[in-house]
Amino acid sequence: MFDWLFEHGDGVSVLTDIGTLIVWVVYAQLLYFSFRRQRRPRLLINRGRKKDIDALCIISNMSAEPVFIQHVVAELETSHGVVRVDVTDRTESYQDGDENRDQDASNSSSESSPIVRDGSHQGPLEPGGFVHIDSFDALTRRLAHDGGFEMEGHQPQQGVVFHSLTVRIICIYGSEDLPIGAERCFEFIDRQPGCGLVPATWDTKRLASWWQRRRLCREIIQLNDKDDLSTLRTSRS
Repeated sequence: MFDWLFEHGDGVSVLTDIGTLIVWVVYAQLLYFSFRRQRRPRLLINRGRKKDIDALCIISNMSAEPVFIQHVVAELETSHGVVRVDVTDRTESYQDGDENRDQDASNSSSESSPIVRDGSHQGPLEPGGFVHIDSFDALTRRLAHDGGFEMEGHQPQQGVVFHSLTVRIICIYGSEDLPIGAERCFEFIDRQPGCGLVPATWDTKRLASWWQRRRLCREIIQLNDKDDLSTLRTSRS
């Protein structure tokens, strides 16, 4: 055996070097994937407490580092167009009679969520932490009010049909220069006399690619240029 190794030493040495290289490449990839997983932001948008339109809109930070919530944008797609509102700051003027209900919801979560207690959803969110930005019903009513739609209960009037509600959050993650984001769409399902709301996808869409982050930068500039609660009304194509 030793004679064979002596005779084929060069070939064995080459094979050993190749094997060592493969081991180091695999090890380097494992380290890279572990590092990327730790550095990759992960935000979730989901329903809480209930499964219908009265459910709370929950934002969870599953990233390894804190995120700073800069903007929370809600888009209501209707048969008469799309209404987009920056709902980062709470407002109590969109519907008479909703003030007490929203204030009670805010007080009930004030101990665990200072962001809601201070009247704004803007602020840092620790890893593993979560915050609710309001109920889906309150968000829908706020967008309907800003869009000029009359509501009776959970239903719009004058032939308007609500199709979906999309919630998008824009955050700053760690020392990253560009913002990151996440969004999820929820579809309306008519259930008289109430209203159902179900997620359109099983998971939250992560907005972290280079072009998505550049788009978020442009959206931030657009939101900061508006003076009327960042409301945008567009026709539905």
